Amino acid sequence: MLKVDGLTVAVGGKIILRDINFEINAGETHILFGPNGSGKSTLLGTLMGFERFEIVDGHIYFQGEEITHLPVHERAQRGIGLMFQRPPTIKGLPMHHMIKICARGRKVSEDLTKKLKFDKFMDRDVNYGFSGGEMKRSEILQLLAQDPDLILLDEPESGVDIENIALIGDSINMLLERNVSPEDVKPMYRQRRERKKAGLIITHTGHILNYVHADFGHVIFEGRMSCHGNPRELFDCIQRMGYGECVRCAI
Repeated sequence: MLKVDGLTVAVGGKIILRDINFEINAGETHILFGPNGSGKSTLLGTLMGFERFEIVDGHIYFQGEEITHLPVHERAQRGIGLMFQRPPTIKGLPMHHMIKICARGRKVSEDLTKKLKFDKFMDRDVNYGFSGGEMKRSEILQLLAQDPDLILLDEPESGVDIENIALIGDSINMLLERNVSPEDVKPMYRQRRERKKAGLIITHTGHILNYVHADFGHVIFEGRMSCHGNPRELFDCIQRMGYGECVRCAI
């Protein structure tokens, strides 16, 4: 699904990521741990193709095609979707129009908006006056409408209160086709016999692991991919020793 090979990235002339290498297969969900300022959001922005992230070296492949220098809209059209950590507010654009744009002519069931407890927000402008949890549900609804094959989630638990985190987790599992009943699949656009969607979730706190199962974990520290392995074991190491000591132990 995704292959990152020797990726080095700069922002404003400063190197942020150095020699990043990893792969995500179809049906897999990966967790990327890292402290603030380690380059997590830079990596997702680079994978999505935002112009401010300059690829100095390396390659990005999506479903066998090199996309290293493709613009954002072409990556989205090919099946990559992103949940922002801090999504923009778009005044004058109602949510129901935004969902139509994301769905590209496909019908989005009202059952889906009700499941996300978002039906009462559909006439409001995108993210205008939304709480943290409401913004996350807005982002997930847009992704469900887009129906991408690779989902990039930037700290989905940040800014979400305890009442909303379980709903956010259930919605992410539906998006990633994990623990989805036939009834939950109906609002989506096609029923799959096996899970094919892949995900990369970045987190600072690790709390999302209580709600979303991940297959593999990675640690990014000071712009480098430092560890790979079982996400629960990595998170336990981080909790006990901190990021710096955990990385030194792995080396």
